[in-house]
Amino acid sequence: MITVTTRSVAYPADGLTMVGHLALPAGADRRPAVLVGPEGTGLNDFQRSRVDALAELGYVAFAFDIHGGRWFTDPEEMMARVVPLLADPDRMRSIGHAALDVLRAEPRTDPDRIAVIGYGTGGAIGLELGRDGVDLRAIGTVNALTTGRPGEAARIRCPVWAGVGSEDPIMPPAQRDAFVAEIQAAGVDWRLVVYGGALHAFHHPPVAQRVRPGVGHHPRHAQRAWNDVVGLLDECLPVVE
Repeated sequence: MITVTTRSVAYPADGLTMVGHLALPAGADRRPAVLVGPEGTGLNDFQRSRVDALAELGYVAFAFDIHGGRWFTDPEEMMARVVPLLADPDRMRSIGHAALDVLRAEPRTDPDRIAVIGYGTGGAIGLELGRDGVDLRAIGTVNALTTGRPGEAARIRCPVWAGVGSEDPIMPPAQRDAFVAEIQAAGVDWRLVVYGGALHAFHHPPVAQRVRPGVGHHPRHAQRAWNDVVGLLDECLPVVE
C-alpha cells in the first residue's frame, strides 16, 4: 500500500470559505490527479476516505467542499441550499473552477492529467466543468444525471461515465433519458450503468441523519460503482510508476 499524506485546504468559493481534503501519495513526482465532488449533504469523512483510497492507488486527489465546511443532517435544509445551486450552471462552474484551481496549484499534480469524479451535486458540478470546456481526461458521476444548457454538452472533451440506481426517484427514467439524449446528440463518448434495485445515494453507507424517501444504501452496488469508477480512471487516467 502506498503511504498517503493528507491535509485540509481552505479556499474561497461561492461567497464562502470552503474546506477541502487533499491526499497525496508518497514521493515527489508529478501524478495524475482526481477532483472528487461530494453529495448534496456536503463533505464528510466518507468522501474523505474516497480521496484517501485514490491516493493509495497513486493519484493526487482532492475532495472539494460545496457548503463552506458544513455537512447537512436535515434534508430540508440541505435541499434549500442545493436546489438553487443545481438550477444555476454558472454558480456550479464557479465552485468547480475554484476547487480545480486548488488541485492544479498542488506541485504534485500533473495539470495535463486531471479527471473529475462526483456524487449527486458534486457530480453535477463535474459535468458543468465538462460543459464549460475544461480539459479533463474523464468525468465520472453517480446519481448526477443532470442536463445542461442547450448545445453546451458538445464542449465536453473527454469520456463520461454515469451510474444510477434503477429505483432512484430523484433521477427517474425520464431524467435518465434526457441526460442520454443530450450527451448522445453532442457526440460525447459516454457510458451509463443502471444498478438494478438501487435507490438514490445507494453508494453512501447509512449515516446518523434524517433521509429523504427514495434514499438507501445498497452495499453490493456501492462496491460495484466504486470498481467502475476505478476502472474508468485506470482506462482514461492510468498511474504509471
